[in-house]
Amino acid sequence: MKVLTTVNARIRGWRAARWLLAPASAVLLAGCAHPQSAPQPREPHSPSEQLAELYPRLALSGLFEDGKALADAVPRAEPARILEAYRAARPLDEAGLERFFEAHFRMPRPAPLRQPAPGLPLIEHIEALWPILTRRSPAVPAHGSLLALPNPYLVPGGRFQEIYYWDSYFTMLGFGDAQRPLKRAMVDNFAHLLRTFGRIPNGNRTYYLSRSQPPFFFKMVELTNQEAPAKAFAAYLPELKAEHRFWMAGAEGLAPGSASARVVRMENGALLNRYWDDRDSPRDESYAADVATAKASRREPSQVYRSLRAGAESGWDFSSRWFADGRSLPTIRTVEIVPPDLNSLLFGLEHAIADGCRELRDEACTSAFERRARMRRAAMQRYLWNERTGLFDDYQWREGRLLGNVTAAALYPLFFQVADTAQAARTAATVEAELLKPGGLVTSNRTTGEQWDAPNGWAPLQWIAVSGLRHYGHDELARTIAARWLDTVSGAYGNTGKLLEKYDVITRRPGGGGEYPLQDGFGWTNGVTVALARLYPELLETPASPAEGELRGTAR
Repeated sequence: MKVLTTVNARIRGWRAARWLLAPASAVLLAGCAHPQSAPQPREPHSPSEQLAELYPRLALSGLFEDGKALADAVPRAEPARILEAYRAARPLDEAGLERFFEAHFRMPRPAPLRQPAPGLPLIEHIEALWPILTRRSPAVPAHGSLLALPNPYLVPGGRFQEIYYWDSYFTMLGFGDAQRPLKRAMVDNFAHLLRTFGRIPNGNRTYYLSRSQPPFFFKMVELTNQEAPAKAFAAYLPELKAEHRFWMAGAEGLAPGSASARVVRMENGALLNRYWDDRDSPRDESYAADVATAKASRREPSQVYRSLRAGAESGWDFSSRWFADGRSLPTIRTVEIVPPDLNSLLFGLEHAIADGCRELRDEACTSAFERRARMRRAAMQRYLWNERTGLFDDYQWREGRLLGNVTAAALYPLFFQVADTAQAARTAATVEAELLKPGGLVTSNRTTGEQWDAPNGWAPLQWIAVSGLRHYGHDELARTIAARWLDTVSGAYGNTGKLLEKYDVITRRPGGGGEYPLQDGFGWTNGVTVALARLYPELLETPASPAEGELRGTAR
């Protein structure tokens, strides 16, 4: 057993407190007062890029129970100087490496932690969480991985103490009048990222800049003016177009049956999209795990790393839908798959841009983006509809075949109204037969140990399902999904006093699987719970809350 030294004690303490949340006031003060604060450079490098051979040495050393702790550590000097000192000090044994880290890096200092008052009804508990989950980082520690943002924002909770892209839309669904300024602030933060980097990264960390996440920005923009969404799209039109350019980069001149970055030119010349990452090295925040996965795969490591990163861009990190054998992570091949969820989102983005252009009376732009949306829908109908399963499916573009995956991603074409009436009816029937469970909608019909497979259910997919089914008149199934999910969330809250990142919807208990312990807080669960309760106020009864000082069945 390794002797527990100072750095390990800090890391373990950071993980042990992962379910506790910092008060907004403490974070605001800490974010503004750091003596080494400095403006972020325009294109900052990630820690693994800056620290060259030192980063893998640290990441693979066993010093860190959670690789994200290393990625978030703040260098005490310029990384080039630290690297120079490391090269001069080598060879270092394990104890020497630990001392070197302590001397040259500091772990982020957790602010005082607190939870809402125990015993609150569920919705009141969520209301109390919004300020607790609020952060501000207009200035950031010099040389660290955190990216500055001009406005306040919400973090998911747990180990995730930065903003995350697609999480934010589902979190914002739960905002009320009191959070209206925060909603606008978060939209403006994402617009700032688009203007600064030409993309919205996975989160506001340098190590997330090489990838994005499912492009829900236009849906967040829509939330700023739900009575007149076209006016909202017009107000953010330059940023919406910038996001579209990011996802379509490389399309010009692309030959049929080939791909470039996030674009795939199908056999008939139509354009669809895939998930991607601009780097093909281990993820900074999961370095050791990625190295182990690549070794187990017996494939070219760079291919494995790219698909692991692309899986992270999808938000489904990880799921059997990305695996060649449908079972095991080392067979991951995300970049070979054209997915229905991403393409539904881009169909929605193209319509949003067209609506914004129409509001500004730009007829050429309106026509161009309406045409793009029509062509995308036609391509999705041709390539992604699986008549056998009755679902929109993942398409292996290299092999020219559908994969037969039965997952909740098939509901995105209903949410964005890509499906026709018959397809929506087939989808509803398959979802009810294959994915509906006692606690809500399961993510897929496969159990692999990965967190985006059975038995887990996730809040964003419940919302996509309920909303999509309602678009096509499948109200009873939508209400059933909402009722079962709210019962699961409220039941777990009654037992633990927490809202969780994911849930086991088969046995109706806290979820599991994946690369890290179950997290709580939790942004998108909070938002979707409130949104579903607004749709179906009769469904949410006040759960039996734990007594003060008592947390029964605390999540792992």
